[in-house]
Amino acid sequence: MNVVSRSSLALVTLLAMGSAVLAICSAAASSGGVKTLADRVRFENHRFKDVAVAVSEGYAPIPCASGIDGGAMGVHYVNAALLGADVVDISRPQAVMYEPASDGKMTLIAVEYITSKGPASLEGQLFNFTGTPNRYGLGPFYQLHVWAWKDNPRGVFADMNPTVSCEHAHGR
Repeated sequence: MNVVSRSSLALVTLLAMGSAVLAICSAAASSGGVKTLADRVRFENHRFKDVAVAVSEGYAPIPCASGIDGGAMGVHYVNAALLGADVVDISRPQAVMYEPASDGKMTLIAVEYITSKGPASLEGQLFNFTGTPNRYGLGPFYQLHVWAWKDNPRGVFADMNPTVSCEHAHGR
């Protein structure tokens, strides 16, 4: 093999390797470079940091939910159309959860995926089953909380968060 052929082969190899690296970087960028389910949820639903966006997309508040053993889930903004559709889509959660502050500001803390079809999962994470009767007056359903914006010492997928409070809910 002569020098020109070796140089050409090296150039073609470098170009192929560069294309492969570019493809990998492009794929990572298109998914936001996220790795965990909570990261993906945060990436796909960051628009809900503004509660007005949730309202504009058809979400309406239900009263703040707190637990008997401490902690809370916050104020759920529920989209009835998505709840009725029974489709799990990472970018369209059935509920968006906010913690009310003393100044009335609502801080995005988590989302909740809900379906009556089960057993259900999202990217391998199994949903929890809620039977009837339940506090929501719904039939049996499967749900998955994802604490993507507020750390939950009980875990990313736990129902209640001991660091969340309904103290400032004021009827929400």
